[in-house]
Amino acid sequence: MLRFWFDMTMLGIEAQQVIWLRTMKLAMGGKRGEREARRMIGEKLVAAAQASTKIAGGASPGTVAKGYRRKVRANLRRLSR
Repeated sequence: MLRFWFDMTMLGIEAQQVIWLRTMKLAMGGKRGEREARRMIGEKLVAAAQASTKIAGGASPGTVAKGYRRKVRANLRRLSR
C-alpha cells in the first residue's frame, strides 16, 4: 500500500513538471508547439484507453498508476532535454 501512495505522489509531482514544460513549449508556438499539442492529445487518448482496458481486466489501481507514471516520466525526460 505504501508503494501505491508513493507512486501517486510522484505521479502528481512529475505530472506538474510535464505540464509546466509543455506549457512553455506550447507558448513558444511554431511547428514544435503544434507538434507537441498533437502529441499530447494522442498520448492522452492512448493512455486513457490502456488504463480502461487494464481496469476492465481487473488490474489493481497500483498497476494503473505505474503505467501512467512510466509515461509521465518518459515525457519529463524528453521535454527536459
